[in-house]
Amino acid sequence: MATRLEVRGLTVELPTRAGWVRPVNEVSFALGEGEALGIVGESGSGKTMLALALMGLEPPGAQRRGEAWLLSRDGASDRRGDDVVALPASDMRALRGREIAMIFQEPMTALNPVMRVGAQIEEAIRVHQRDVAADELRRRAVAALERAAVPEPARRARQYPHQLSGGLRQRALIAMALAADPGVLIADEPTTALDVTVQRQILELLAQLRRELKLSLLFITHDLGVVAQIADRVMVMYAGRIVEHGPMAEVLRRPRHPYTEGLLRAAPRLRGEKIAPIPGAVPALEALPPGCAFAPRCRHRVAECDAAVPKLRAVDAGHGARCILVP
Repeated sequence: MATRLEVRGLTVELPTRAGWVRPVNEVSFALGEGEALGIVGESGSGKTMLALALMGLEPPGAQRRGEAWLLSRDGASDRRGDDVVALPASDMRALRGREIAMIFQEPMTALNPVMRVGAQIEEAIRVHQRDVAADELRRRAVAALERAAVPEPARRARQYPHQLSGGLRQRALIAMALAADPGVLIADEPTTALDVTVQRQILELLAQLRRELKLSLLFITHDLGVVAQIADRVMVMYAGRIVEHGPMAEVLRRPRHPYTEGLLRAAPRLRGEKIAPIPGAVPALEALPPGCAFAPRCRHRVAECDAAVPKLRAVDAGHGARCILVP
């Protein structure tokens, strides 16, 4: 499987009144062509900031370090790709939407409320192909809505975001993200604000588009049950770091980090088993403990947990956890 995105030691630092904090801290991973990688964690774990950093949309004043190589889809062995961390803003704008795109969590705030849906999709195409005629732009916008399974796409293209349901707005965002045919798609909790039935439809649509377009999908969520439906591999984040990664089925069956275990125990089950919430909350980034960031909430805590930040340790092939209890 060809690699489409390779991230090495990506760190994002933000200025605060208490000093610089790291919402993303030394994150490394690879995403293959046509692969779906799930990123899971509570609010404040760094998932969205990681996505924004990959898109070049981090907050003003933020500093990025490390590498994030967006590799060519043409298979050319002589073209390494583009390091989006090092790219100037103008070059990143040329890649954003054409090579890498993002579906945001809340479509009502991501869509322009005073522009028709079709016009917003046309704009996403025009940014990268300025010589396309107006009639062709309209046709392609309607085709994008149709590909995103929007019913009556021609009529919906003439409507404003407030005239669409939540599920249709999310489909319109998917259509816009894919309008310029990117190879990498980041989906930031795209089903959080939707009811269960519509959530299932959006997940099935993303899975279908991934197969048909050979999309490399980075799927961000706080719900292990949701990511299990769509991801091949999973990466669990806590306080800005990866604490566990591995094949989806393997991590669900044999979680090796106490945080992953806690997320699984806290997930609702149809069998009526009692939910066991994780005590406490994600620590503030300006007040992280000196050792393992999860130690204050961990039921397996020992004295060594407070000595230093644990390294990622190999469990099996492709499966690792950042815990001193991993043999």
